[in-house]
Amino acid sequence: MIGGVEKLSDVLARFQRVGERARKDESSSLASGNETRGHMLPNRHPNRDFFVADLVEWAVKDDRHSMEHPMFSLSKKPDRKIRRYEHNGNTVVIAPGAYGLATIWDKDVLIYAVSQLTAAVNQDRQDVSPTVRITAYDLLVNTNRHTGGGDYDQLQKAFERLSGTRITTDIRTNGVRQREGFGILDSWKIVEKNSADGRMVAIELRLSDWLYNAIVGLEVLTINRDYFRLSRALERRLYELARKHCGHQIKWVVGLEVLYKKSGSNSPLKRFRLEVKNIAKADNLPDYWVRYDAKADQVMFSTKEPKKLAASAMKPEVSQPGGDLK
Repeated sequence: MIGGVEKLSDVLARFQRVGERARKDESSSLASGNETRGHMLPNRHPNRDFFVADLVEWAVKDDRHSMEHPMFSLSKKPDRKIRRYEHNGNTVVIAPGAYGLATIWDKDVLIYAVSQLTAAVNQDRQDVSPTVRITAYDLLVNTNRHTGGGDYDQLQKAFERLSGTRITTDIRTNGVRQREGFGILDSWKIVEKNSADGRMVAIELRLSDWLYNAIVGLEVLTINRDYFRLSRALERRLYELARKHCGHQIKWVVGLEVLYKKSGSNSPLKRFRLEVKNIAKADNLPDYWVRYDAKADQVMFSTKEPKKLAASAMKPEVSQPGGDLK
C-alpha cells in the first residue's frame, strides 16, 4: 500500500475559510463571463502547506492508454450512454454505472493516484500495489480544487462514478490483455473521517489491474500541472491527445473528423469544429498551440517549447499561436 495518512482535523478548519473565500471570488469572475471566453482557472493554492509541500516535486503522470482512447465523458451532466470505440485494431466499450459515466474531471483522482504510484515505482519501493491510500485534502489541493465542504461531497461522487463505470477492452497494458469487464476504479473506501465535521480525511483506492499494469510497466506520460487549470472539458481532452501524439515531435496534424472521434465529444460535428476554433483562439493549452486549417479540415498541434522549435526547421507561421492555419 502506498501513501501515508495525515491527521488533518487541526488544519481543515484553518483553511476552510480561505477556500470558501476563493470560491466566492471565482464565482464572481465566472458570472462576469470569463469562463465563456476560455480563461484558465486561477491557481487556487499558490502557497502549499507544509504537509503537501513534498508533492510539489512529483511529476504529474497520466496513463497513455486513456490519453489515447476516449474513456471519459466530457459532460458535467449525467451521461448514461454506452460507448463503443474502435481505432487501429483496438476496441473499447465503456458502460456507465448508476451515476453515469466517469467524467474527465473525475479522472483527476486517477491522475493523482497514478502520479503517486509512478513515483513509488521509480523509487523501487517494495510496497507498491494496486491499493493506494491518500488524503482527500491533498488530492483537492494538488488538482487545483477548492477545499470547502461541498468539494468533499463532489469527490465522493467522483469515486462512485469511477467505480461504477465498466470498461471492456482488448488493449494490452504491460503486455497483459484484460479479457473481462472491469471498473475504472476497482473499489474505494473512507478509512478516516474528521471527528469535528465528519468529512473524509483518508481514502483507500484500489485501482483496476488494467491501470495498475500500465503503471508498473511505466506506460505513463508526464503532463503539465497547468492541466488542472483548464476550465473546459474539451481543452483537457485536446491537451491529452496533443501530449500523447506529439511526444518528442514538433507537431501533430490530424483530420477534424478523426480528432472528433478520438475526443469522445457528444456535440454535433459542426459544434465540435467551432469549439476547436475557439480553443485555438483562446490559446490556453499548456505546451501546445492549436491551429485549424479550414481548407483541409485539419487540426495541427505544435509544441511551444523553444528548444524544440530552435532545433527544428519549422516554418515561422507554424510557431505562431492561435487562429486558423494559413
